[in-house]
Amino acid sequence: MGKPTGFMEFQRLSEAYEAKDERLKHYREFVHHLTDEQAAQQGARCMDCGIPFCSSGCPVNNIIPDWNDLVYRGNWKQAIEVLHSTNNFPEVTSRICPAPCEAACTLNINDDAVGIKSIEHAIIDKAGENGWVLPQPPLKKTGRKVAVVGSGPAGLAAAQQLARVGHDVTVFEKNSRIGGLMRYGIPDFKLDKRLIDWRMAQLEAEGVRFRTGVMVTKSSMPQGVANDAAKTIAADRLARDFDAVVLAGGAEHPRDLPIPGRALGGVHFALEFLIPQNKEVAGDGRNPISARGKHVVVIGGGDTGSDCVGTSNRHGAASITQFELLPQPPVKENGALTWPYWPMKLRTSSSHEEGCSRDWSVATKEFIGEKGKLKALKVVRLEWKDG
Repeated sequence: MGKPTGFMEFQRLSEAYEAKDERLKHYREFVHHLTDEQAAQQGARCMDCGIPFCSSGCPVNNIIPDWNDLVYRGNWKQAIEVLHSTNNFPEVTSRICPAPCEAACTLNINDDAVGIKSIEHAIIDKAGENGWVLPQPPLKKTGRKVAVVGSGPAGLAAAQQLARVGHDVTVFEKNSRIGGLMRYGIPDFKLDKRLIDWRMAQLEAEGVRFRTGVMVTKSSMPQGVANDAAKTIAADRLARDFDAVVLAGGAEHPRDLPIPGRALGGVHFALEFLIPQNKEVAGDGRNPISARGKHVVVIGGGDTGSDCVGTSNRHGAASITQFELLPQPPVKENGALTWPYWPMKLRTSSSHEEGCSRDWSVATKEFIGEKGKLKALKVVRLEWKDG
């Protein structure tokens, strides 16, 4: 434990954002990580609980109290070693994870939780700046071959772990660039794609091979799946040519809203909007969907909807309205009742702050068109009752 009284001496300090008017002009990241001194103070707030609920709240079971203490003591190099012992890609999680660890922090019962996500962000960025993230090639090879289908976070993590124990690993990706939805689904203003390239170089140095533009399929090219694949490879062939196959293809088929007017022009799935935008930012063609000067309605109140809001703001939309089916949650949870679980509470993203009207308990019943194009929506107000 860094400082027994740290949680009483220091208040929680969140990361700073670039001003809204400035960040809306570009698609770059706009979150500024904490300084070394600020991160050390935030690490000092950790109480090193006997049972670290933050670790159990973390999906990858990060050993959070240990690296909080190391940052407080200024031992950054060991902090990244501890962080990497459980997390292959902290440069990603420290930017886009919703931080259930903070909801599980003991301080969150009656105070502000330790800023775990911001400390993680500071650790990995400092490690990258100082060249501490190095390839870890195996000492010997096993002679076994493993195919990994899909290059999202699960596929890349599996590839890295398998390569480090000596297997020959080949990753198959249907799109032209590696990264899956990290590359194509998450906007650049939340995750700089150069970080994926940086980590990809480490994997290549560890012996991982990448084959892009290849769809692994049973027969012909499937329909309804966004991909740049120019080639197909039969799943049976992978089973024959490799000793093991890891399926990490993700879930890209969206849930539809089969209501009257669904086929009108101007009604899009989120990824039909976000994927081309990421490709445009990367220089891989223009986004055929533009929100400039339009009145945008986003149906769905989750993170993907928020990404559509942020992207529409950068396009220059005339207005943005976001509908959520569920009722508006409370502004703050009752920690005594919800801790250490993920609470239902009102969350306002940076994209919402940039400009968006939000409405809850709204169900969309019909898309109304004119000359084949969307003109209006018919919605109803829901009444939610307990029981």
